[in-house]
Amino acid sequence: MINRTPPLVTIGMPTYNRANNYLKQAIQCAVNQTYPNIEIIVSDNCSSDNTETLFKSFNNPMIKYFRQSRNIGGQNNVQFCLEQAQGDYFLLLHDDDLIDDDFVKVCIEAADYDTSYGIILTGTRVIDENGTVLQGSTNEAEECPITDFILKWFDHKVPLYLCSTLYNTRRLKELGGFRSKYNLYEDNIVLFQLAAKFGRKDVHDVKASFRRHSDNIGSAAHINEWCEDSLHLLNVICDVVPDNKELLKSRGLNYFSVDNYIRAARIQSPFKRFYAYLIVYKNFEYSYSPFHYIFAKNIIYRKAFRALRYLKRKTK
Repeated sequence: MINRTPPLVTIGMPTYNRANNYLKQAIQCAVNQTYPNIEIIVSDNCSSDNTETLFKSFNNPMIKYFRQSRNIGGQNNVQFCLEQAQGDYFLLLHDDDLIDDDFVKVCIEAADYDTSYGIILTGTRVIDENGTVLQGSTNEAEECPITDFILKWFDHKVPLYLCSTLYNTRRLKELGGFRSKYNLYEDNIVLFQLAAKFGRKDVHDVKASFRRHSDNIGSAAHINEWCEDSLHLLNVICDVVPDNKELLKSRGLNYFSVDNYIRAARIQSPFKRFYAYLIVYKNFEYSYSPFHYIFAKNIIYRKAFRALRYLKRKTK
């Protein structure tokens, strides 16, 4: 029989110099949770602003504030939050992201208070620097098997973001936390490992907000690093679902090719951009041509332009 005593959920919040931008909103959404059993672990990575004063102003017993004596790096700051976590489930809430007031409550109730799931996942909205919603994606996984879950992610029907995922704390720690070679896909690597081995619970509705702005578009990382981390993730996916390895590899090569072409397309120099396309093409076994990507993208743009022009004529 499942124990329906509300399990402890840890919200980990690594932060650095955000006191004047987004941080107050992130703290507020954490303390506003309607769920009754939460701890909030904050690791201040030796901020030089008034981060400590801001946290203390909340005067909330749920908040456990730690200030690093020196900057330990972003990834180590994340790991510190996880190491301090006592909850059955762990949410990594970056200091610029948000969760709805009932996020934790909905997730735990969907799992029927069962603490054995590897992950619990909701839909996600993407917001801009001003909080304007750019897009919202529900979670269309609907308790499907792990292979279909991965394929739905490849088809953009399952949004995977840290802010919309509860991780099984003990299992996550056993895997070593959020780690990959370049720490670009570190969250998805453990997500698929946990989901495949320990199962998951899906929440259809959108319950979290990922903030997209100039600091997190990923263009600063070298395209080779993105390719290597993408291939690492694809290998993990194939390892956790060996029965469908060939299908997942084939679909994954195409998915990650396009994903990295999109990053390469942000490069301003035409020569460097074309060179980046070739790097992606080679890394993913020549599975999806950059010319195919460019052609398909241009078709989408032309269709959108024609639709807009048609609407303008209709409104005259």
